[in-house]
Amino acid sequence: MDETRNPWKSLSQEVRYENPWIRVVHHEVLNPSGKPGIYGVVQYRNLAVGVIPVDQDGHTWLVGQYRFPLDRYSWEIPEGGAPEGSTGQESALRELQEETGLAASSIAEVVRLDLSNSVSNESGVVYLAWDLTQGQPAPEETEQLKLRRVPLKEAVALVLDGTITDSLSVAGLLRLRLLHDDGRIPAGAAEAVARGLA
Repeated sequence: MDETRNPWKSLSQEVRYENPWIRVVHHEVLNPSGKPGIYGVVQYRNLAVGVIPVDQDGHTWLVGQYRFPLDRYSWEIPEGGAPEGSTGQESALRELQEETGLAASSIAEVVRLDLSNSVSNESGVVYLAWDLTQGQPAPEETEQLKLRRVPLKEAVALVLDGTITDSLSVAGLLRLRLLHDDGRIPAGAAEAVARGLA
């Protein structure tokens, strides 16, 4: 038996809601047991992108903002969306500049993830950025942001104590720690990352 074969059968689908960022699709299905059922899928138009900037001192920047869907405040790495026609790297660098004012001349992928694969097709990617130059932030009108510059070690500690719960931030910071421990940080950033995690 091929375990990778799709055991679901979609009998019909109907778009129930749509806006510039998401589409909600209702499916009438036959489930893996062959019985009829329904499945609602949220389809995302953008790739979620996050970026962990690291300066020569081993510090990174966290962004604080109120998250409407959660109805609470959240500390996160700089992040946003990559629309169709743009790459994840381009969008990550754009979000970094908009939210923190930082420009980075070097960037590398840290981790790719499926963010909520039981109800959505949303995927994300987190990057490490270094060789930074400070400029002026230019947040969008929907963003009311606070910035914190902290050692990488402190950012990881905020994940471990439950202060940071955002999925891109948690996955990105912990994966960066593991890549460091495994000696797999790009050469240009390895010393700064090691300094920040010491």
